[in-house]
Parts: sequence; structure tokens; C-alpha cells
Amino acid sequence: MRKTLASVASQTYRNIEHIIIDGGSTDGSVDVIKEHVNNVEGVNELRNEGIHVVWSSEPDKGIYNAMNKGIKKATGEYVWILNSGDCVASVDTIERMMNVIAGAIKNIPLLMGNILHVCSDGRKKCEKERQSDSVMIPQPVDASMFTFYRGTIPHDAAFVRKDLFEKYGLFDETMQICADWKLYLNMIALGDVVPMYVNIDVVLFDMTGISNTNNELRLLERRAYLKGIIPASVLKDYEQFGNDISIMQRLHRHFWAYCIVWFIERVLFKLEKWNILNK
Repeated sequence: MRKTLASVASQTYRNIEHIIIDGGSTDGSVDVIKEHVNNVEGVNELRNEGIHVVWSSEPDKGIYNAMNKGIKKATGEYVWILNSGDCVASVDTIERMMNVIAGAIKNIPLLMGNILHVCSDGRKKCEKERQSDSVMIPQPVDASMFTFYRGTIPHDAAFVRKDLFEKYGLFDETMQICADWKLYLNMIALGDVVPMYVNIDVVLFDMTGISNTNNELRLLERRAYLKGIIPASVLKDYEQFGNDISIMQRLHRHFWAYCIVWFIERVLFKLEKWNILNK
């Protein structure tokens, strides 16, 4: 927690409402929070401006209950959820993201950046929505139901306009690790939200968290929700052809590989047609 709080306190962007929700910890976390508050207030006094910290420590009903508490307390225009153990990628991350939002022609409902996955051995692997290093102007993300069937969007690096939670609801507290996936699916695949992406490193993500160590539970929760919103016949097609669609999506990114596969498919089609006609 200490490194998470320090990464927020060091931000060059100071118009931040930092809401900290602790689940009634007895491991010294409250003392760390109080130390963070004193540190922030000291910096604020020197700069005559700063981060406003709101915090509470009480028993909760799990991580999504804690997130919902934080969202309800938020008064700002955008919400970004930073889990304990994760860190802001750099000291100017929030400033850069807010500058993108402020400079946009239209009001961006959801702006995503990059996640730097921090492995147990300290290695960092970058997850980008786009491969180009030149994407500094926000670009729309091509997300569909298939996006959420196979995976999700990098929501840990997402700045979400607060009124979207009022429109689409909060996190489903009956789910253990997939409520964020469900909410963004409802916003994007089933709703009218068009997420935007910019090539800015936003978060250092701790790969040892529950959502990354319990893949079986994640798949079970996703499967149960998809069965309720997708007709059985359509879901059957997803299951049968999902991997093939993923392969074709990758091939589309490599022109000559796609042309070769397309040519082979055309030859096979002609041979099958010729065999049928000559039977």
C-alpha cells in the first residue's frame, strides 16, 4: 500500500480527489494512510494547492463493495480506480491523461492508456491497445461483444467519466473477480460508450492479484453471465469459431500472411465446388 499511496502523492497534477477505502485492516494499513495524509497535507501547504484526501476504514463485503463505496464518495468528473499494490506509472501520468481529455474536441467518456505488468521477478511487460508508438492523439477502440467474449479492455488503465456509473450502475458485488469486466461489457458492447485510447503508460499492475491467479473462477463467472445475455445458438458459434476469429484478426495485421491464407481458402473452395459438380 505504501508505494501505491506514494505514487499518487508524487503526481505533478494536483487537482486530485484521492479516495482511500480500507476494509477495516488491523495490519498497520491505517497508520500508513494517516502518514500519507500528513505527507500530502504538508506538500499542499508548501504549494498552496494540492490533492484532497478522503479516507475511511471499516469492514466491507469485498473488493467491489469497496470500489462502489469510493465511487459514491467521488465528486470529480472522472474516476480512476487504483488497487492497493498497483502504482501510477510515472509522476506526470495523471497530468498527461487529463491534458488529453481537456484537449479533446468531444467529451471523452472513457480514456484508456497502457498497463505495465509487473511480474514476480520485477520484469515489466507493456500491454498496449495499439502497437504504434505514435498514438498520442486519442483514438477510438474497436471493441465488440467478441472483445469481451475472448478477454476485456485494459480497464485498470481507464479514466471513466463518473456519470457513466450513474447510467450503467456500479460494480456487481455478487461477483468475486469479474464485476469490472461485466460493467465495461455493459457500457461498451451492450451500451453506447465508445472507449478511446492514447499511448500513455498509466499503471504498474501487480500480477500477483486475485484476478490473475484464479483463472478458473474468472472463466466461470464470465461464462455464467454470457449465458444470460447471449442466445444459446449464438454462444455456440462463439465457442466453435472463437479461436478461428482470433487467428483471422491476427492475420489481418500481416497483409502477406492474410493474402496467402485467402488464396488457399479460395483454392479449397473451388476444389470443393468442382467435386460437388462432378459427383
